[in-house]
Amino acid sequence: MRLRCLVAALAFAVVFSIYGRDIERPTMGWSSWNTYYIDINDSLIMSQADAMVRLGLKDAGFLYINIDDGYFGGRDKATGRLLIHPTRFPRGLKPVVDYIHGLGLKSGIYSDAGANTCGNFWNDDTIAKNVGLLGHEQQDIDFFFKELGCDFIKVDFCGADGFSNHAHYSFEPYDRYKAIHEAIERTGRKDVKLNVCRWNYPGTWVSDVATSWRISEDIRDNWASVRNIIGQSLYLSAYAGNGRYNDMDMLEVGRSMTEEEDRTHFGIWCIMASPLLIGCDMTTLKPETHALLTNRELIALNQDALGLQAYVASTDGKTYVLVKDIEEAYGNVRAIALYNPTDEPQEITVDMTTLDLGGKVRMRDLFACKDAAEVNGKWSETVAPHGVRIYRLEAEKRLERSIYEGETAYLSSYQEIYNPMAFGTGTYFADSTCSGGMKAGNLGMRPQNDLRWRNVYSKNGGSYDMTIDCLTPEKRKMIVVVNGGEGTVVEIEPSSEGITSINIKVDLKQGENEIRLYNDRARMPEIDRMILKPMV
Repeated sequence: MRLRCLVAALAFAVVFSIYGRDIERPTMGWSSWNTYYIDINDSLIMSQADAMVRLGLKDAGFLYINIDDGYFGGRDKATGRLLIHPTRFPRGLKPVVDYIHGLGLKSGIYSDAGANTCGNFWNDDTIAKNVGLLGHEQQDIDFFFKELGCDFIKVDFCGADGFSNHAHYSFEPYDRYKAIHEAIERTGRKDVKLNVCRWNYPGTWVSDVATSWRISEDIRDNWASVRNIIGQSLYLSAYAGNGRYNDMDMLEVGRSMTEEEDRTHFGIWCIMASPLLIGCDMTTLKPETHALLTNRELIALNQDALGLQAYVASTDGKTYVLVKDIEEAYGNVRAIALYNPTDEPQEITVDMTTLDLGGKVRMRDLFACKDAAEVNGKWSETVAPHGVRIYRLEAEKRLERSIYEGETAYLSSYQEIYNPMAFGTGTYFADSTCSGGMKAGNLGMRPQNDLRWRNVYSKNGGSYDMTIDCLTPEKRKMIVVVNGGEGTVVEIEPSSEGITSINIKVDLKQGENEIRLYNDRARMPEIDRMILKPMV
């Protein structure tokens, strides 16, 4: 079994060399916060680095040792220079960073977009006054990345959010993170990873300034927290890609959850292409935790060169089937997760056509690292409570995707910081009358508040019959644009049955296409889904 795991992992590595030269993969490493909060010191950090190497975690792909909040010692009043905690790090940070690098690892650091850190406000770390980046952007960034030589930074937002800093500073996230990004650019370093920690998906602007960004509040060491974060990430696949990732937060694997919950936690983080930052004490790693964290096939799924996040292919309202391409875009190989967040065992049925796969399909169990049964058509499996099963599927043929749910589309104004209804930004709503139980809405009134399916693939190109299922309380219009061409105005009437279907002919080019729906002057209908059928 171990040999089969190794062979599959090497196969993924070959794929990396062919397809993945130009994008960053999700960050893998360890962070001090989950277990230690502000109670860190130099020997603790170095012992974790030692453990990462000794236990083979480095060989499995974990490279970053991230020093989170707790190392601050205030600022020099004359120069403004950041001071390091005199008892936790009596020799400063440089020897610690050098030690990490000496092990062949990379070093991460932490700061805040405002004046104070979260540890200063919430953990009463009183020595850490005025240690955030506000007013010291270039000074601190130069210290972190030119003097210390760090490779990663997580930037929190407590000191810039009015509810979590003593000065009641309140700033726009875009302004603060853009300034920090520009300060990093001025160092000349091109290899620094910036993680935005604004606790919810901050907005589509974030992919221009950061490598990854948090999409939820802080994770906790319990199933309810993990389940909620998975729920928040289910419909964010359109906002990940091209080396930029939705961060589901640091891992709580190996602490107090059950083995089943740990497997689900790690497995879902892998298929969703979230950064993988271990949060437990690596020096006391349990054997089952070590085996899970070093499962090379799950890690290869996370580090796949396409850099895609899985999307919801089907749901019965209780369970979810998640899928994504791996190894080759629009190829015959896909990864699938059968996810059961409920408290009871659930039978999950998978129709291969909903995964755009045809003919016989070979399955490989990525937890067990062994081949599973070959299937053709439909197959069912019972998944344990709080459980997930993850497979690599290789089909005889790839079918063109015909159904594009509204909740898998990219909304150009999407954000989760402010109330979308008050701020006029597109969002997703649960709706049991819709095909996937969700819809996209609150669209229109300005050009940038639009909906885009940006990965509409046609193998040969040609003419297609397009059906768009909509919901509207009144007569509304929208413009349909294919690949930036001349738009087609369509009118949608309300229906007593809830869903109104409109049909138009569109011409697609061979390969990827973009289909945009917008109305720059009035409200759009809510969008359930789009169905595409080639015209004979």
